[in-house]
Amino acid sequence: MAVDLHTDSGPSLTHLVSGIIGDAQALMKQQLALFRTEMKQDIKRTKQALVALVVGLALASVGATLLSFMAVYGLHAAFRDLPLWACFGIVGGLLTAAGGIGFYSAVRQFQEFNPLPDESAQALKENVQWISQAR
Repeated sequence: MAVDLHTDSGPSLTHLVSGIIGDAQALMKQQLALFRTEMKQDIKRTKQALVALVVGLALASVGATLLSFMAVYGLHAAFRDLPLWACFGIVGGLLTAAGGIGFYSAVRQFQEFNPLPDESAQALKENVQWISQAR
């Protein structure tokens, strides 16, 4: 009578745990790579937007200066009794108020803007917490 005993019990617990930790480390590396890629893309888009913004602001400021002088002299021509200094004051005050409103609007938009990729950062944070708890 032959007894056929199979002693293959499968992988050991140590092997399984080390495999899980290895997989978690590989996942962390992949998520870090994704995070870096997303950050590079966001920085590239931000640079492009800033270049367009600076060029646009430069051109707009030259045009606004010329239009301001036109408005001052047009106001002075329309109201001959109004001194030239008062015309400069009126146009300057209106432009300052409009600029303040635009500045306030831009500050609010920048406060709402988050340059960090939220999904990758959150997934990375969860993995770090999981790995630190596993040890």
